[in-house]
Order: sequence, then C-alpha cells, then structure tokens
Amino acid sequence: MDKIDFLKTEISRIGIELSDKQIEQFLTYYELLVEWNSFMNLTGITEFEDVVIKHFIDSLSLVKSIDLNEELSLIDVGTGAGFPGLPLKIAFPNLKVTLLDSLQKRIHFLDEVIYRLDLNGIDTVHGRAEDFAKPDKLREKYDLCVSRAVANLSVLSEYCLPFVKENGYFISYKSEKLSEELKAADKAITVLGGCFEKQIDFTIGNDNMYRNLVLIKKIADTPKQYPRKSGIASKKPIC
Repeated sequence: MDKIDFLKTEISRIGIELSDKQIEQFLTYYELLVEWNSFMNLTGITEFEDVVIKHFIDSLSLVKSIDLNEELSLIDVGTGAGFPGLPLKIAFPNLKVTLLDSLQKRIHFLDEVIYRLDLNGIDTVHGRAEDFAKPDKLREKYDLCVSRAVANLSVLSEYCLPFVKENGYFISYKSEKLSEELKAADKAITVLGGCFEKQIDFTIGNDNMYRNLVLIKKIADTPKQYPRKSGIASKKPIC
C-alpha cells in the first residue's frame, strides 16, 4: 500500500474523509517533520506509518469526543511539533487554532509548516502557558484547550483551564488509565472552575495501543491567582 492509500485508509477508520488537497498537506507535513527532525529534536517517531498512527491518527482522535465541524476556537498547549493542533487544522479547516510552545525553534518549524501548507486561521505563540493565560492575553478566549503534553492532570488543568471559556472544554490526551490520577486531580479541577465530564477509552493502530481522552468542562471562571508563576504548578500541585 502506498503512502496516500495508507493515510486515507487509516484516517477513514476514525470517520474522517480527506480531500486530495488535505492528503497532500499531510504528506508535506510529514516530509517537513522528517527534514527538520534531522537537525533539531521534534520527535523520536519518523517512519511514515508510525507517524500516521501515533501522531496524525492520535491527534485526530479528538473527533471521538467533540463535533469538530462546528466553528470552534482551539488552543494547543505545549504543542511541540504541532500535535494535536496541526492535524486537527488540516482535517477541519473551520477550526481557529493557536499553537502554544515555549521553544522558539519549534515555533519556527510550525511557522514553516503553516506557510508551506497555506493554512489560514491558525497562529503560533512562543511562550509559557503561565504567562499567556493572563487576563490581558489569551485567558478564557477558547472553546477548546487540548494538550498531549506529558504531565499529571492536576498540573495540566492549571495550565489549560484558564484558557477555556465558560461551557468550553479542556481535553487531555492520555496513554494510560487514569483512575488514581483523576482522583488526585479532582480538587484542582474544581478550584480552577472545571468539572470532570467523562473519559473516552479507545485503541489505535494494529497493535491496539491504548489511548483515552479526558473531558473537563469549564463551568465557572478560573480564580485570578491561577495559573501561578512558572514552575509552581508542577512543584506544588493543587491538592
């Protein structure tokens, strides 16, 4: 099976049909990812089929939780090489997407991908979540905040919930079962104005890799003292 057929087949399995243009955009994204990865650390996954499953499909699995055909604003916190925000933007051009990352070199890569793919309605922000979730910046401006960042749910909630509008969602991508982590994050979620709604479990790829999406609804404004200054959330999680 060639790359185009493999990409179409795998993405159709999660109910997404791509145009020829979108297929080309995904292929170009892959080529740029591999090219830039040769001189900077973007991902340890570079084989085409692995990137499709573990990055593209994993990112697009958000469709299992939210109707992405609506006009929604989305911020991807700690986006890294653009996952999940860029695949979501390619597959759902109607989304208004912000990619937030603390490393300038990754922002340069993302800007190049956006330019080469001729994407509109997407921007990049260089900085930390703690700084950009302030009232005079991006606080409570988004319908959705998503993150594949590796951190516990209590810490991620402090970074992400401040970006979400009331009745919007923070959705965390996870690769392990979360009963204990959810219990430990319960107070933080409540304090930050959120409410755990549900957890969606599924597998991806022929190896049936376990994944889940944790949906936290924003039901009240986040208190103004959150997020705290850089580093505090991870050193002293709300508990």
